[in-house]
Amino acid sequence: MNDPSAAPPAFQPGAVSRRDLLRQAACGFGYLAFAGLSSLEARATRAPSRDLNPLSPKPTHIRPRAKRVIFLFLHGGVSHIDTFDPKPKLTEMNGKPLPFPKPEITFAETGNLLKSPWEFRRYGECGQPVSQLFPHIATCVDDLCMIHSMVGDFVSHGGAALQLHTGDGILIRPSMGSWILYGLGTDNQNLPGFINISPPYIHGGGQNFGSAFLPAVYQGTGIGDGATQFIEGEIPNLKAEGRDLAVQRRQLDLMGAWNRRHLASSAYDARLEARIQAFELAFRMQRHAPEALDFSRESKSTLDLYGIGVEPTDEYGRQCLLARRLAERGVRFVQVSHSYPRNYWDQHSKLREKHQKNALKVDKPIAGLLKDLKSRGLLEDTLVIFGTEFGRSPAVQGKDGRDHNPTGFTIWMAGGGIKPGIRYGATDEFGWYAVENKMTFNDFHATVLHLMGLDHTRLTYRHAGRDFRLTDVAGEVPQAILL
Repeated sequence: MNDPSAAPPAFQPGAVSRRDLLRQAACGFGYLAFAGLSSLEARATRAPSRDLNPLSPKPTHIRPRAKRVIFLFLHGGVSHIDTFDPKPKLTEMNGKPLPFPKPEITFAETGNLLKSPWEFRRYGECGQPVSQLFPHIATCVDDLCMIHSMVGDFVSHGGAALQLHTGDGILIRPSMGSWILYGLGTDNQNLPGFINISPPYIHGGGQNFGSAFLPAVYQGTGIGDGATQFIEGEIPNLKAEGRDLAVQRRQLDLMGAWNRRHLASSAYDARLEARIQAFELAFRMQRHAPEALDFSRESKSTLDLYGIGVEPTDEYGRQCLLARRLAERGVRFVQVSHSYPRNYWDQHSKLREKHQKNALKVDKPIAGLLKDLKSRGLLEDTLVIFGTEFGRSPAVQGKDGRDHNPTGFTIWMAGGGIKPGIRYGATDEFGWYAVENKMTFNDFHATVLHLMGLDHTRLTYRHAGRDFRLTDVAGEVPQAILL
């Protein structure tokens, strides 16, 4: 028998009393059993290693054609029939009623047909038509694959923007950039693998570059926002004021030791691992991010190429140049947002005035980015995407505007294994419905993943008892647009 007068056993580091165990379990052993099963399920899906940095480069499923993505998001709904998809029939029937039914669900009322106020010309050896809005992008058409048959499911900005970025316009899902970072990791361990330049804070806000149920380490890092002049934009909390690096290193080592001791004594916790890695990355970024953000060593000819130093191209030119600098430093996914509320393409009225104003801001910088990437040999393995959440209606709204149109619109891609100088798909003769080779957002995402070396059906993450993927249960890769 135990001697009640005997001294209690010495405290063992890491030991937990029965009372503490029951208190921490909250709901008792039934909860512990459930947590254990969930942990086994999560580990069976990914089988993460405690010694593996989740942002380390990972093997691809198939041979990749692109190493990185630069996604140019023009927020608000760029009018395809005024930019890249000319409709002579629309000009011919200007002011007349549409000769077939409008979509059952529209955002707002529209009237008769409205022709484009801009003329189109054919450019390059491929003869792609581009309107007067984009004379600089027009000089790059031989590198572009125009997809004229995009189709979305949402007529409002919030749902459409979320579907473009995450594949779902209703439920909270990881963004495209987060999925790519999860699948591939990143080549630069001193910078975030997913950066969004001037992200919008409305119409989905942070969800558009968030990681949702993926580990937090895969979420995007914003620089600036849609409400701030980009020259004032910065990475939040990049510097710890008043603390030198040596003191920070000691504090981080101590905190890391505590966290890793807890991690070693429990079931694998992806959230804690992500937190450890996030602190380490933030520390390294203090030395490496300022250099990436510094344009002082760029030549004057490069600054001129992007339109930096002159209006109205200075702001977006800076964003596009930063995108190139981040891409060449190994950042896996860079988004450049031309976004609400300061900049937007949502012209329910004053189409001619405001589309023209916006185009003057982005045309030269986008062309400069394409030419700069190509001259440096980066376009070959960089996938550049020009995208918007939906197009606009061929019928007039008010006096001189256009309504939202998700039933047929245009995006384009360049580089990264995309066949250059071609048109894919088509809308009807007025530009309202996609009628040939329709491309859904599932197809779009499947294509981007394919070019990055990822099979969209195999890039999965187990959450809430089922396997999720960016493309859900659909998505086809159109081989006709691939090299």
